[in-house]
Amino acid sequence: MSLLQPVADTVRALGRRLLREARHGALAVIGPTGHPAASRVLVATDACGNPMILISDLSAHAAALAADLRCSLLVGDVGKGDPLAHPRLSLSATATPINAAAPERPAMRERFLSRHPKAALYADFADFRFVRLEPVDAALNGGFGRAYALEPTDLIDEPVAGLEEAGIRARDHMNADHGDAVDQIARRHGEPHDGWRIVTVDRSGFEIGRGDRLRHVAFALDPAGPGGFRRAFVALLAEASEAKGA
Repeated sequence: MSLLQPVADTVRALGRRLLREARHGALAVIGPTGHPAASRVLVATDACGNPMILISDLSAHAAALAADLRCSLLVGDVGKGDPLAHPRLSLSATATPINAAAPERPAMRERFLSRHPKAALYADFADFRFVRLEPVDAALNGGFGRAYALEPTDLIDEPVAGLEEAGIRARDHMNADHGDAVDQIARRHGEPHDGWRIVTVDRSGFEIGRGDRLRHVAFALDPAGPGGFRRAFVALLAEASEAKGA
């Protein structure tokens, strides 16, 4: 008898949130002895939602990936109480190293440093490189009795030409001219303090950051559709205003 539960849209939304909110994760690779080897890595996502990491060629996990591109990534922070009661997402993935001349590197660098600005100290060192982790499958544990098997399409968006650049413009405009609106969205999602900024934006939604805290906010409207990111943000603000009035 399978213990897996049916995958609904709420489950997909949880998986996307766990992946996009993750600031770090446990990366498991196949070590030189053939045994799994795990290490903590900083995590960001590209514009489609694929997780990406920044690693040194001198590290043990970089050497392992050079020999075998298969890996897994575990994300999900614990809170109060039993750690096993909190949701987590485990991805099986194939690693794709991004060399310094790759056309996608500047965009990956921008997204990664938006989330991890201190990494700018070493991101451009000759021995560091970005690695995209392309999911093969995923296991989502939402707590006791809530286990799900996810497909890559449950977590990752299809690329849309020009959408990443439009998202950066929308992020910069919101941060520069509508900081109060960003705080309003944060309050709508249970964050009482002001001073939030949008960190990264993609088709699924965006991450807001304040200090070391990161929250994912999902779009109700697809920014790849009519009206683009402007319409998607306006819809969220309208929802936040209605909730405040109620």
